[in-house]
Amino acid sequence: MTLEEMIARRDALLAARFRGVRTVEVEGRRITYATDAEMAAALADLERRIVETKAGARRRIVRTAASKGL
Repeated sequence: MTLEEMIARRDALLAARFRGVRTVEVEGRRITYATDAEMAAALADLERRIVETKAGARRRIVRTAASKGL
């Protein structure tokens, strides 16, 4: 999914949520959410994906080092 598609889905989801509607239609696909919590989770996931895409999806790297103290 491209950045533009994610932004379009986020905007459609936000608009529906602000109207109090639980059904969203994007690109001919209709999605109905059971609760507002599901919509909030979907929004949070989209926001996270948008931020990762804009940032280049940087990953955390953990490096460990050990020594015997000799």
